[in-house]
Amino acid sequence: MLNTAVIMGRLTFDPELRTTPSGVSLCRFTVACDRNYARQGEERKTDFIDVTAWRQTAEFVSRYFHKGSMIAVEGSIQVENYTDKDGNKRKDVRVVANNVSFCGSKSESNTGSNTQYSQPQASYASASGSDFEEIVDDDDDLPF
Repeated sequence: MLNTAVIMGRLTFDPELRTTPSGVSLCRFTVACDRNYARQGEERKTDFIDVTAWRQTAEFVSRYFHKGSMIAVEGSIQVENYTDKDGNKRKDVRVVANNVSFCGSKSESNTGSNTQYSQPQASYASASGSDFEEIVDDDDDLPF
């Protein structure tokens, strides 16, 4: 089975770090991702994708990202079916983050380097000196 999701976009609000009763760090945030296409005569639509990060990844996101920050998230999709307080059946679809990375410019991220955080290894990796070019994204039409 394969369940992998990779998204890149901007945070719609400041992530807030919470802790479960058992002491595990949790951070939820929403990423605004523009669609790759637009119908003729229409504006490009944006999807708002809910993401949950756990443990060290949650702490990393809450410390270094804020509303408007460009972020790349690799993880898996989880779907929860539930019944709300009014008896309506609902479905919650979200990405559970395994890896998160900065995608903006150095001045935008305020860190001085392109940094990635991976949950399983619990380590930071610098992309400087690699064969990759910095992505410059001009998002003057953001909804936030």
